[in-house]
Amino acid sequence: MTVCGIVAIVCLIVKLLMTDIQSTETGTRRRPGFYRAKKLKIRVDMTPMVDLGFLLIAFFVITAELNKPSVVHLSMPKEGGPPTTLGESGALTLLLDANNRLYYYHGDWEKALSAGEIFETNFSVSNGIGKIIREKQQRLDVINKTEGRNVLMLLIKPGAEASYQNVIDALDEAAINVVKKYAILKMEPEESQWMKTHGQ
Repeated sequence: MTVCGIVAIVCLIVKLLMTDIQSTETGTRRRPGFYRAKKLKIRVDMTPMVDLGFLLIAFFVITAELNKPSVVHLSMPKEGGPPTTLGESGALTLLLDANNRLYYYHGDWEKALSAGEIFETNFSVSNGIGKIIREKQQRLDVINKTEGRNVLMLLIKPGAEASYQNVIDALDEAAINVVKKYAILKMEPEESQWMKTHGQ
């Protein structure tokens, strides 16, 4: 039985105990020594039941308001806007694939591909993408004394078979590690082709 049901039953019992049952005697004496049977007239005060109804309505309205589903709001750039320049040292790209597979690389795609520096990771709290983001932030704090970790730009690129939950997990990692600049982008054809060949 749910909490709502228990509360409703308790309130009903309390209100029923508070109902006003009144009896009136209507018997009259006809002959000496004989009385007619007493007739009890019962009147139930329904006011407490009305109170109970309003209490239940208020209870369910409050619980329904508290259990509203939350929505993630994304501010996406407009299509066709002016291109933005991105420093190579501050770029960290995540490639999301099917079956919770996650790859990442630093800087430019061509340089990372030629150097063989495209690595696989996961969404683990201790050893996953969160650790890689924190290591990148610490490295930027040393390299760039003026802006430090604020230079970091996290690029999230979900593939065609990536799940929505993986995108939410990547955004959660950005929020947890206080990444101030991040974007969800469409995967480049070269990256998609690499993902298909590498995932087999």
